[in-house]
Amino acid sequence: MSRIGKKPILIPEGVEVKIEGQKVTIKGPKGEISQEVPSEILVEKKQDRIQVSLKKKTKRSWALWGLWRALLQNDINGVTSGFEKKLEIRGVGYRASLEADRMVKLEVGFSHPVKLKIPQGIDVSVEKNIVTVSGINRQGVGEFAARIRRVKPPEPYKGKGIRYLGEKVRKKEGKKAAVTTAT
Repeated sequence: MSRIGKKPILIPEGVEVKIEGQKVTIKGPKGEISQEVPSEILVEKKQDRIQVSLKKKTKRSWALWGLWRALLQNDINGVTSGFEKKLEIRGVGYRASLEADRMVKLEVGFSHPVKLKIPQGIDVSVEKNIVTVSGINRQGVGEFAARIRRVKPPEPYKGKGIRYLGEKVRKKEGKKAAVTTAT
């Protein structure tokens, strides 16, 4: 039995929820998100709450119950307050900048700059060595932040690379010179 799935989702002020068959549309002050819910899941709107339940009890539907409740809760949080990930760029000469046609240009020690196209619904800002990825879709924000980090993950010897703000990178000790004894 899903403990998360049983909890109702509260609908805050200024958020509209439309349920048309298996399509759930959530509209708020920051934007609008639509989700296509699987056929095993039943989504009902009751006054100022959304209740997620099962149509038929199968192994698959039990697995999806809590997932879809969490996804709908994330959508409501996204349209009200949004999501944000911050990345820090460390290294001499490493920098990021925004280009005109919705591109992020990363100069991180390669012979060429790496350019990444910013997906729709995602906003990116660059301030000194901090790259901020924000938007209303939690999955989209996390995915694009991970794509940026994957360009040059932090290396364990000097700690150079792209990391999440506040991420701890364990540093390794480098090679030591062999000590020879004169006899």
